[in-house]
Amino acid sequence: MSTSRPAFPSGPLVQIGQIVGTRGLKGQLKVNPLTDLEAHFQPGAAVYVEGVLYVVQSCAWFKDRPLLNLEGVRRVEEAEKFKWKFLEAEPFEGEGEEDEFRVDDLIGCEVVTEQREVLGNLDEVLLMPAHDVYRVGDIMIPAVREFVKRVDLDRRRITVKLIPGMRGEET
Repeated sequence: MSTSRPAFPSGPLVQIGQIVGTRGLKGQLKVNPLTDLEAHFQPGAAVYVEGVLYVVQSCAWFKDRPLLNLEGVRRVEEAEKFKWKFLEAEPFEGEGEEDEFRVDDLIGCEVVTEQREVLGNLDEVLLMPAHDVYRVGDIMIPAVREFVKRVDLDRRRITVKLIPGMRGEET
């Protein structure tokens, strides 16, 4: 199969998944998706692993995870080398709009309340089925507009609204 995709990306890449294992003997890769856009995993899509271009040959979904066959990866021994590496892709037009942010850009941002109380720095973004959750120490903040009021990447600050119980105190 011939492809006209460039060997080098035309711009910055976004992480779309992490390869967490293999399946079968023919080099199928289990991927933990880091995007909701299934188009990144469809046959013909260009993906990068450590800067090397691969084309998705096939994709099947199992338990909310894509199982990918990549061009040039035909045996389980070849696939094993990809375990724990990240899949990257060029963002689609409109991807990452308005209230969408890259996890890498958010980690380490200062998190403050609407009353300007510093809670600490964002430690982790937990990717959950309904919505992401921001972890700041022991505080868990649902990443929805009701609680995340403003994200200012230039100042590396996230402003949040807390409600009783979010800090672990009695309600």
